[in-house]
Amino acid sequence: MMQLQSVHHIAIICSNYEASKAFYTDILGFSIKNEVYRKNRDSYKLDLALNNQYVIELFSFPNPPKRVSQPEAAGLRHIAFGVNNLEESLQYLDSKNITHEGIRTDPFTNKKFTFFNDPDNLPIELYEL
Repeated sequence: MMQLQSVHHIAIICSNYEASKAFYTDILGFSIKNEVYRKNRDSYKLDLALNNQYVIELFSFPNPPKRVSQPEAAGLRHIAFGVNNLEESLQYLDSKNITHEGIRTDPFTNKKFTFFNDPDNLPIELYEL
């Protein structure tokens, strides 16, 4: 059996590189590990870290097709981040004019969670630890 050790990274293709770069760094607080412009693809590749751990590869490509988020389609559904205090996190999103759902409770764990979207409507979950 294959023995996976961890999730290495999450790849995200964005439609507006500067808007997504600002969202993931300035709003969500990811730090930039590496940024490369790949001229032959007319594409940026931005490596982002959370708490010094490499987590996201953000790509830009000319005219990528829109991702279907509603109705939900087969495939990867969303990314989720753990937070210590969901209410404080939502107050922060409110201060940045980021629209989010109301707080829900996971019926199996009794933990609180909610969803909001990145600039390309990618669903992001915040889950209280």
